[in-house]
Amino acid sequence: MKTTLGMLVALGLFAAPLAARAGEATVVLTVHHAGCVLCGPIVKSTLAHVKGVSGVTVSQADAMADVAATVTYDAAVISPSEMITATTNQAIRPRSPRRRRAEAAT
Repeated sequence: MKTTLGMLVALGLFAAPLAARAGEATVVLTVHHAGCVLCGPIVKSTLAHVKGVSGVTVSQADAMADVAATVTYDAAVISPSEMITATTNQAIRPRSPRRRRAEAAT
């Protein structure tokens, strides 16, 4: 009985790290219209601060190319669509001076 229990405990200790990694996944997100030198670091920083993301690497062929972000994440905590939303929400949408005046008047 003690030997069987000991073997089960040992098997559980062996399987625990495998179960913990079962939710880990990797996805490559392509960020279109990210054609500036600062876009890659902004995308990386934004994704790195999202809960459930454990690693981010970005690549950009040149300053005018799209950014490709390779993200390692816990699929039990976050989904690729939530990462896309986080990246999209980081975008700065400039407004024209005319629109600012109209908004200030209301």
